[in-house]
Amino acid sequence: MNQEFGQKIRQARKDKSYSQRDLAKLLGLDFTYLSKLENNRAEYAPKEEVIRGLARELDLDAEELIFLAGRIPHKEEDLLRQHHKSLPTLFRRLRENPEFAQKLFQEASQESSE
Repeated sequence: MNQEFGQKIRQARKDKSYSQRDLAKLLGLDFTYLSKLENNRAEYAPKEEVIRGLARELDLDAEELIFLAGRIPHKEEDLLRQHHKSLPTLFRRLRENPEFAQKLFQEASQESSE
């Protein structure tokens, strides 16, 4: 799980003036689990439903938060399965060619902001 995930939810929680107990209660979670998430001490990334609940209560983008937690949204899994043979090559190209990766991510960012 990415360190930024915990920082992001902690900051958003504080911005909303929620205590960990308040937010945990809204989500039906134990507050100690929420603390572990915020401090990046959870043993695994939370389930998508928990992340979507956090996003909803904290006014964060659910899809971004899911990826930040190291998960893949359920709706994207089929796309990845369809292209599973090409994924190793794609990720290798992204690692080996930073300019290609930067261009690809810039184009994706432009499309999402239009």
